[in-house]
Amino acid sequence: MRKKYAAGNWKMNKTFEEGQILLSEVVNMVNDEMNNPNVHVILGVPFPYLSSFTKLVNSSKVSIAAQNCHPKPSGAYTGEVSVQMLKSVGVKYVIIGHSERREYFGESDAFIAEKVDAILAEGLTPIFCCGETLAQREAGIHFDFVCGQLTNSLFHLSAEALQKVVIAYEPIWAIGTGVTASSAQAQEMHKILRDHLASKYGQTVADEISILYGGSVGAGNAVELFSQPDVDGGLVGGASLKSRDFTDISKSFPA
Repeated sequence: MRKKYAAGNWKMNKTFEEGQILLSEVVNMVNDEMNNPNVHVILGVPFPYLSSFTKLVNSSKVSIAAQNCHPKPSGAYTGEVSVQMLKSVGVKYVIIGHSERREYFGESDAFIAEKVDAILAEGLTPIFCCGETLAQREAGIHFDFVCGQLTNSLFHLSAEALQKVVIAYEPIWAIGTGVTASSAQAQEMHKILRDHLASKYGQTVADEISILYGGSVGAGNAVELFSQPDVDGGLVGGASLKSRDFTDISKSFPA
């Protein structure tokens, strides 16, 4: 059975004190209210908070993720953070390839592939983001484009390594816009991606890969989205900054 994930991406939000309060609220709610052992709750928090927050989480149900990393282990890369650094403070997951990193910082598929390798080499779990723009969708090239992102950044991996990757499909046109892909649109793309994985690695391997939906996931649409057969959870942005909403999203998986 594939693992299910409710992953929150705080992005560049919350002061340290505000983050502590939000973290405490989420952990307490998850501990009290969540009983599904197959659902993993992840909080992707800003770099300055990682060391403290990994120590503050007193729950086997909640893990801390970094929002990015650099693929090199060390060196003259001012302002960057290595996977070894993240591992040394207790981080378990690393979000990579987010559309904002691709768009604002020019990260290429090849560079993201390097990050995948670095994360796996340290025994951490990459949350690999992929997705298309509205223009690409309207041009009818969205399936080929997103499958190409997988090919370019993941298909060099062995089947064993690939099964340690979590994929997050994020339609760029639905991030922070309040517009959400319909459950049918989300399922359609997730099925396309799973079939693409199967074309390289076989159906058995593809069926083990968790694929999350990330695009204006909220408490009001999570139940319908997570009920789709190929949607294994969400990468949640704005709603992860509200403890009640994020906890409700985390509880939205079918029993």
